[in-house]
Amino acid sequence: MTEPSAASATPTAFAAQWADDSREPLPLVGGERELLTRYLDWYRETLLLKCTGVPPEALSERTVPPSGMSLHGLLRHLAGVERWWFRIQFAGEELPLLYYSDEDPDQDFDALDGDPAEALAVWRAECERSRGIVAAAELDATGTHARTGRPVSLRRVLIDMIAEYARHCGHADLLREGMDGATGH
Repeated sequence: MTEPSAASATPTAFAAQWADDSREPLPLVGGERELLTRYLDWYRETLLLKCTGVPPEALSERTVPPSGMSLHGLLRHLAGVERWWFRIQFAGEELPLLYYSDEDPDQDFDALDGDPAEALAVWRAECERSRGIVAAAELDATGTHARTGRPVSLRRVLIDMIAEYARHCGHADLLREGMDGATGH
């Protein structure tokens, strides 16, 4: 087997971008806060792109059987996750959970009888509130991790949220492709 030459080490064919991509490119360098917050916002914007242009009734379609996921369900789920991590655990706000109860833990994905436009508005509002919380706190500031009762830093919350969105943006890719064939990252 021969080693590739230095001239051919850089590929020339890259993954296709999403059509009408309005996202600001991610920084290649920067401080920790800038990188963490920009990556999280980039994933939030990616989810929004995957939902853009889909008729409201189609947002609830489960296009990747046997999964019960839909774009509508992802919006509901991630609105709840934003509230849970930033507002309830980190900021210590006393709020009801969104689209969740111990008796019905999967209602974010299962109970899609609500309006997808309302789910989108709730998700956007939770993201905006999360951004405000992040802007007002230091990365080392802590909230209380509900499961363990131990301190959890804003830095850790941001990392968890980036991972959560990365996972679900992959699901959104598959759902959207199954819906109308649209692809791109």
